[in-house]
Amino acid sequence: MAAVEKVRCDACPVMCFVAEGRTGACDRYANEGGRIVRCDPVTVLDKRLADGTEIRPFLKDDWDGDLVAGGDLFVSGLGAGTTYPDFKPAPFIVSQEVAGVDTVTVVTEAIYSYCGVKVKIDTDRHIGDERAIVRAKGEPIGMVMTGEYGSQMLSLGGVDHLTGGTKPEGRATCDTLMALCNAEAVELEIEGGSRVVVQAGRAPIVDGKQETRMRVGCGSATIGIFAGQWKGLVDEVVVVDDHITGVVSEHQAGKVIGWPDTGIRIKGRRSTPGRYFQVAEPGLGWGGTDIEDPLTILGDWLPKKGARPGLTLLMVSTTGEHAEYFVLDEDLQPRRQEMPERLKPSVALIQENCEPALCTVLFCAGAGGSLRAGVTTNPVRLTRAVQSGTARVTLGGAEAYLWPGGGITVMVDVLKMPAKSFGYVPTPALVAPLEFTMPREIYLGLGGYEQAIRPLEQVLEEGGEYGGDFRALSWKAV
Repeated sequence: MAAVEKVRCDACPVMCFVAEGRTGACDRYANEGGRIVRCDPVTVLDKRLADGTEIRPFLKDDWDGDLVAGGDLFVSGLGAGTTYPDFKPAPFIVSQEVAGVDTVTVVTEAIYSYCGVKVKIDTDRHIGDERAIVRAKGEPIGMVMTGEYGSQMLSLGGVDHLTGGTKPEGRATCDTLMALCNAEAVELEIEGGSRVVVQAGRAPIVDGKQETRMRVGCGSATIGIFAGQWKGLVDEVVVVDDHITGVVSEHQAGKVIGWPDTGIRIKGRRSTPGRYFQVAEPGLGWGGTDIEDPLTILGDWLPKKGARPGLTLLMVSTTGEHAEYFVLDEDLQPRRQEMPERLKPSVALIQENCEPALCTVLFCAGAGGSLRAGVTTNPVRLTRAVQSGTARVTLGGAEAYLWPGGGITVMVDVLKMPAKSFGYVPTPALVAPLEFTMPREIYLGLGGYEQAIRPLEQVLEEGGEYGGDFRALSWKAV
């Protein structure tokens, strides 16, 4: 029996030998009748589809030839195939008239060795110290970044984790990045901190508990927002926060509305009046601290400054999830009492003003390197055109943020891209769609491949090097 002939795939540096009817190591390319084809169809974004989630067959045999002017159809890089090896033109260089301008879009799937994700986790919880190592499957894949207002930030991936460490580290990094970019759930372990389940567009799960909201602001900001609503209902308010704990009687917001002194004393480092740093350690308790009993941050009350028996105190966190009411006894010791009905609406209002807990995944990558040779014979001109704004960069049709400075470094919200936009090659590296769009005259001035430009109609009729199947996806779903 004769051996089955295999075909060598040149779509990435791995160069798999692929048997008939089988796929390569990436599961993206297959041997079909002795020809390497892309397993997924090319995605055409179509403004004419009413249903934002509709995906319908868009094969050349079904296409009626009707094109709507004005750029209603956009051939994305998703499913297009790669420029690799990069001396050849990109899989699709498509011409189309948009708003009266002869426009060219260069369409490819880029192999990103230099890439990672920035993860924004909207939660009041402390999940780990700045610079703490983040692990997936036991392997280091990134670190905790500086925290932002009500959000914890992670930086994951990068070339050092993908290729600069051990093979298991590279595989774990690649698998985690691809899952996150495809909006799948991933469990991360933060060294010295928490276990966090992260998924784009979903609330984080911290140490087994699903979070519900991020803080309305720091303790000082919360005082500034709500001081007027507490006046006359309670004698003192303390808003507990990991970063800045606020005290209404001392705060400028309280002074402006005539709030009297109460003789309260707070343990912590006093900043400006009514604002205290370091009242406790970070944690999963009140306001992102390790506090379980809020009274632990109070010192002795001072009668000379206004402390008296019967003085009322509201202590609340910056999310409103923790709130307790106290009354000073004859010894000026705060005693817990049932929360009065008059104060419940203000606590509920803090909760209402909190944004929901959420995870955002931003793909960040260097879109320079050799792939530019699939766009133009003079790659630096492409870089300059992108940086000057004469060439527009998209990933799967989604607008990308372009970082200033040298090169083509882009960042995009993965939820703005079509579903399952990301693949991988076992080098390891991520693969994602990439498009450069510009007027034809600009493209030719960059040293573009004029002979490879094809009208949109021809592309839809003939397909490309890696196949001729298409799907149409509403732009609303991107």
